[in-house]
Amino acid sequence: MALMITDDCINCDVCEPECPNGAISPGEEIYRIDPNSCTECVGHYDTPQCVEVCPVDCIPKNPDRVENKESLYEKYLALTRKTG
Repeated sequence: MALMITDDCINCDVCEPECPNGAISPGEEIYRIDPNSCTECVGHYDTPQCVEVCPVDCIPKNPDRVENKESLYEKYLALTRKTG
């Protein structure tokens, strides 16, 4: 699954620079995660870095974007233009 940011976000700005895919950006009221770019850090790290640094735990898995680790890795490969 891609991740999402809930309304509990306090706009602390710590998640955005942690995203290796550039999937996090400021929204109108809170930060948002582009589900087409979010790989839950698969291919980069063992755990999602935004979740690790979030002080209010407002970054759950998005139930509308069900993806397994293999599909997240395929997305990582496509985003980084790697084959394998």
